[in-house]
Amino acid sequence: MMRFTLTLLVCLHAHILYSKVDTLFVYSEVMDKSIPNLIITPQDYQQKKESFPVLYLLHGAGGYFSNWMFRVPEIEKYASDYGIIIVCPDGNKTSWYFDSPVDSSSQYETYISKELISLVDKKYNTIQSKNGRAITGLSMGGHGALYIAFKHQDMFGATGSMSGGVDIIPFASKWNIHEVLGSYETNKELWKQNTVINMIHLLNGQLKIILDCGTEDFFTEVNQALHEKLIAHEIPHEYSTRPGNHNWDFWRESIKIHLIFFDDFFNQN
Repeated sequence: MMRFTLTLLVCLHAHILYSKVDTLFVYSEVMDKSIPNLIITPQDYQQKKESFPVLYLLHGAGGYFSNWMFRVPEIEKYASDYGIIIVCPDGNKTSWYFDSPVDSSSQYETYISKELISLVDKKYNTIQSKNGRAITGLSMGGHGALYIAFKHQDMFGATGSMSGGVDIIPFASKWNIHEVLGSYETNKELWKQNTVINMIHLLNGQLKIILDCGTEDFFTEVNQALHEKLIAHEIPHEYSTRPGNHNWDFWRESIKIHLIFFDDFFNQN
């Protein structure tokens, strides 16, 4: 009986310490389907009568909306540590977070930047301006986070990429990207316009940017190229590399670094 009581107290204590995790289904008019999203609110969300900043956290190719929570359950605690709401949208397996010109069922740029943000702001106590929003992600989600933030600087004040596929053209034959942009051979200009490394002309100098990638990652060269291009155009950003590959061991550490960066951004605003 004593052991049971102690166990119960430990469980209750853990419940009090950590955040609340919900699944929010959002009907997308642009895609005519319901999409699941993981919503993590900090432990004091109900007690505090204030608005919270929001971090949109994107999964990679082959992933799903609860991928981050499953692989890095610590993010539940991080939401409370930093006093933020974390939103993990489902981006389909290989949407690359584009508004696809060839597949009407894959319009994830519009979904995240308009439909999802709108409903999250209605249902939760959020800071409803770019000063209270950030977006980051891993791999495909790293490309998606930068892509969406670059195109919607009125919606996001900070963005990041972990091992992001920031130039998709060298990988045109991989991860079914052709399914959302058409074949590279017949749509080269479309591909050029929709790869992050060719989109820095959109930047207004106000967006806060953080990038990192492992030294053994197959995306190392394209991330280094983006870093050098941002320097050449005098775009402020943080960029780092460290030993690591394209895996969850690397991203588990990356999210810690990104959260510190976004926390600094939120506190400044």
